[in-house]
Amino acid sequence: MKKENSKEANLSTTKQLILALQQARMKLEEIENAKHEPIAVIGLGCQFPGGGDGPEAFWKVLENGIDAAVEIPKNRWNIDDYYDPNPATPGKMYTRFASLLEQPDRFDPEFFGISPREAIAMDPQHRLLLEVSWQGLEHAGIDPTKLKRTLTGVFVGMMTQDYSLLASNLGKADSYKITGNGISVAAGRLAYFLGLQGPTLTVDTACSSSLVAIHLACQSLRNKDCNLALACGVNLILAPDTFVEFAQGRMNSPDGRCKTFDAAADGYGRGEGCGVIVLKRLSDAKADEDKILALIRGSAINHDGPSSGLTVPYGPAQEELILQALSNAQVQPSQVDYVECHGTGTSLGDPIEVETLANVFCKNRSQENPLVISSVKTNIGHTEGAAGVAGVIKTVLALWHEKISPHLHLKQLNPKISWNNLPVVVPDKKREWKSGEKPRIAGVSSFGLSGINAHVILEEAPAQVTSQKSQLKTEDIPERPLHILSLSAKTPPALTELIKDYQQHLETNKEDSLADI
Repeated sequence: MKKENSKEANLSTTKQLILALQQARMKLEEIENAKHEPIAVIGLGCQFPGGGDGPEAFWKVLENGIDAAVEIPKNRWNIDDYYDPNPATPGKMYTRFASLLEQPDRFDPEFFGISPREAIAMDPQHRLLLEVSWQGLEHAGIDPTKLKRTLTGVFVGMMTQDYSLLASNLGKADSYKITGNGISVAAGRLAYFLGLQGPTLTVDTACSSSLVAIHLACQSLRNKDCNLALACGVNLILAPDTFVEFAQGRMNSPDGRCKTFDAAADGYGRGEGCGVIVLKRLSDAKADEDKILALIRGSAINHDGPSSGLTVPYGPAQEELILQALSNAQVQPSQVDYVECHGTGTSLGDPIEVETLANVFCKNRSQENPLVISSVKTNIGHTEGAAGVAGVIKTVLALWHEKISPHLHLKQLNPKISWNNLPVVVPDKKREWKSGEKPRIAGVSSFGLSGINAHVILEEAPAQVTSQKSQLKTEDIPERPLHILSLSAKTPPALTELIKDYQQHLETNKEDSLADI
């Protein structure tokens, strides 16, 4: 009898050990899955040149192939005082053009509870971040006033401080100048205004700043440092100083345009703007029944290391970066259809980037299934600190609309790139990108002047099933021929802007139910 009891006890212990091992394995799988959980893009906000105020308007800029470059107006600075076509002329800039917002100084301080005196001392980049972040949250269907004391993170990419140059007169120093122009305050002010308590930081890695910010936001969400994240990038051109400095390095194109992958590529055209993406873990986005626009499957950042020069693009580092991003995303190179390139339109950088993409994506790819590559910089210029987020927003919109917008300024392919041997296409016309049996996947690259690089892997949104709860909500709303849309704002001008926004939304989203709106 004792032997039988002993056997039963041993069996029970064995079962317990097996159960414990199974639980440990499940826990490890859970941890591993959390490391690779896709991040849902649930909202977009933007102001970009050419009329790209909001995601719907920006898509029109892209789809219609709008070139946003303009002559620098006198309300920025008197271009005649600084222009000289000879790049060697000290203290001068050799271009008269850039891609600019029409009213970068437009701001409603009362809406954000900011006094006129403080608003004047604020860098317009800070102001733009407030406005576009609010727009992005509304686009995500989130009431910004309900985020107080939540674990929401703010990750801002930013590299220029032109306004502080304009406000450098010590005789007119103001206590608000410190908070109005500090790079760290760009993110801090946004978190303060919305009452957020998640990680909050501003990133400056030069041109890759905002894509690095997106990478950090995704990491923070996967680590559960925050449950919602705003990943942003902003850049405004308010003074001639940076142009003059860039002239000494022959960095800019004389006509102010990025002629990416073209034989005439001769430097980059500067651009400005602001972009915000609202992010959430996929599991949470599904549970909250958010409208998912796309997924971030994975990302990576690195540095060029010991290359031939601090500012010189380094192909091997770019290749390692993209392979790491693919690994983190658990995606094979053959699954990627499209890459939104860094593509600034330089004679050195473009060939290096295309060669890198060929090494990663084209080894087992046929001419019948080419890799499509393009750059938003041909539309709106190189937006520097906001360049990465501009590329991501363009790609999210392309996935959503199932179209790749035309790549501009392509007259003759760059002869330094062996196009005939590569299964690569640059779309000089709008190209269909229909959803099919396999999910559509894209990459977005951004490389910094500082040698810091970033790459993000995006995937189309999963098929979303409307829950019974949501269906009941819609069914409870009676259909009628006419609906009253009640709108309110703090000031008459703000109300006018809100009416315009709704008009634009209704014209763009005709399939939306008026009863729902």
